[in-house]
Amino acid sequence: MSRPVSPPVSRLEARTAGPVHVVGTGLLGASAALALRARGVDVTLADPSPTAAALARDLGAGRLRSRDEPPPALVVVAAPPDVTASVVAEQLSAWPEAVVTDVASVKLTVLTELRRLLPDPRALARYVGSHPMAGRERSGAVAARGTLFAGRPWVLCPTPSSSPRAVAAVRALADDLGAATVVMEAGAHDEAVALVSHVPQVAASLVAARLREAPEPAVELAGQGLRDVTRIAESDPALWVQILGANAGPVAAVLRDLRDDLDGVLAALEQLDRVEDAHDAAATSPGALAAVAQLIAEGGAGRARVPGKHGSAPTAYAVVTVLVPDAPGELARLLHDVGAAGVNLEDLRLEHSPEQPVGLAEVSVLPAARTPLEAALRDLGWALVD
Repeated sequence: MSRPVSPPVSRLEARTAGPVHVVGTGLLGASAALALRARGVDVTLADPSPTAAALARDLGAGRLRSRDEPPPALVVVAAPPDVTASVVAEQLSAWPEAVVTDVASVKLTVLTELRRLLPDPRALARYVGSHPMAGRERSGAVAARGTLFAGRPWVLCPTPSSSPRAVAAVRALADDLGAATVVMEAGAHDEAVALVSHVPQVAASLVAARLREAPEPAVELAGQGLRDVTRIAESDPALWVQILGANAGPVAAVLRDLRDDLDGVLAALEQLDRVEDAHDAAATSPGALAAVAQLIAEGGAGRARVPGKHGSAPTAYAVVTVLVPDAPGELARLLHDVGAAGVNLEDLRLEHSPEQPVGLAEVSVLPAARTPLEAALRDLGWALVD
C-alpha cells in the first residue's frame, strides 16, 4: 500500500485531461466536478434526475452534455452502490476510448458484478475503481464543496486488467482534487473500510437509538462524549442500507469480534453487579475489574494509532479549556487572541453548557505552548477551566 502526499487543490494547471463526464450529481459527484472546474477542466454532467443535473449546473459544477461534442476522456461514476456496476458498464460501452472510474464506498462487489456484466477482460482495461474517504452529514449538490477531498485519502483499486493509462488517469484525478492516493486491492479495501467506516456507523446508530425513549432529564445531561460518539448517526438510512448490504461479509466479521469483546465486558459487569458491598468487589469478583480495565486500555491503544494532523503520526496535544460567552463574535475573538499569542491552533472542540449562556472551548496546542497560552489568555481576561 502506498500513500504519497498530494498537493492541496489550487489553480495550478490540471493533470486531468478533459472533457470529464460526471455521472451522478450528488455530494461526491458535484464536489469532484466543482474542484475540476476550479482547475479549468471542462466538465459535463448527467444524472437520472434532470432536476439534480440542472441544479449542479446552476451551482457551477459543469454543463449538461449536448449530443454533438467530443467524447469524454474520463468518466466519473458517482451512483448509488447498488447500481454502480451497471452504470460503469454502460459508460464503458458508451465511450470506447474513455477511462471510467467510480467512487462507490464498496469495491469488490462492484468489481464482481462488472466481471459478470463484461466477461471480456479487455473491456475492463479502461476501468479503475476508486473511493474517496470523504463526505458530509448533508447530501446532494447543495452540500457539495470543491475542497471536499483536499487532504483526504483517495483509494485506487486497479485490477490486473487495468491499463497503466487508466491507472494514471484516475491517479491524476485524485491529485487534482487535492487527495492523497492510496493503492489497495478491492477485497483489502472492503475489509479496511468495514473496520474504519462501516462498523463505526453501526456503532453510532446503536448508541443513538438508545436515546429515543430515554427520559428527558437523562438526555439533558448529554455532553461532548455522546455528541462525538453519535455524530454520524444522522446519516442517510437508504444509502447505508446499500453500503452495508454490499459489504455485509467484512462488516459482519468485525461485528462478531466486537460482540465477543462486548460479551466479555458484559459478563464482568454482571459479576460486579451481583456483589452487594462495593468494597468487596475486588475480593469477591476476581478478574472482573481487570476485564473492564483491559477494555479501556486496549481502546486507548487503538485510538493512539489513528493518524494525526496531515496524516502524520499521532501527537499528544495539551488542551486549554476556555469559558466562552455564547454571544456573536466571542469565539472569533478567542481565536484571534490565540493567534496573537503566537500559538498555532492544532484542534478545537466546542461544547455548550446546558442551560448556561456559555460554552467550553477546548483549544488543543503543542505541550510547550500550553503555559504561555494560558498566561496570555488570562491577561486578556479570559476565564480558564482547570
